[in-house]
Amino acid sequence: MPQGKVFKYGDHVDTDVIIPARYLNDPSADNMRAHCMEDLDASFHTLVQKGDVMVAGLNFGCGSSREHAPLAIQLSGISCIIAASFARIFYRNAINIGMPILECPQAAAEIQAGDEVQVDFDSGRIRDLTTGKSYQAMPFPPFIRAMMDCGGRLSYLRRQMEGGQ
Repeated sequence: MPQGKVFKYGDHVDTDVIIPARYLNDPSADNMRAHCMEDLDASFHTLVQKGDVMVAGLNFGCGSSREHAPLAIQLSGISCIIAASFARIFYRNAINIGMPILECPQAAAEIQAGDEVQVDFDSGRIRDLTTGKSYQAMPFPPFIRAMMDCGGRLSYLRRQMEGGQ
């Protein structure tokens, strides 16, 4: 179960803020990590730790359809994104790369920056360890969970073609 410190953002965080277009000429992991959330939170890349959790409001990941946005977040070390809602293309791009995301408006509204959060992907349960409150998101269907466990859609398809489960 992923557990980490919360980085919290508001509504309508678009893909140009998640990873500014000026950095897309160098899609290396180091470059994506260094510039993730830069225009919204300049200290993000220096403070984020592997396993931390991102929480946001409505329509997270709106804007262009670039798959670099969820990838930059994943490469930064974020283990899960919880939002009130996601832009559909961001939602699908996140699943395609194996980035766990959960929609839970109540959790998104109540969890605060710096809280320690634990997420159970099998049940969809989100626990704010700082406040003791629990929230319920819709868990992923088994085939989506299998994609996440494989590291994304391509790895999942590769495994399926090789006869794996």
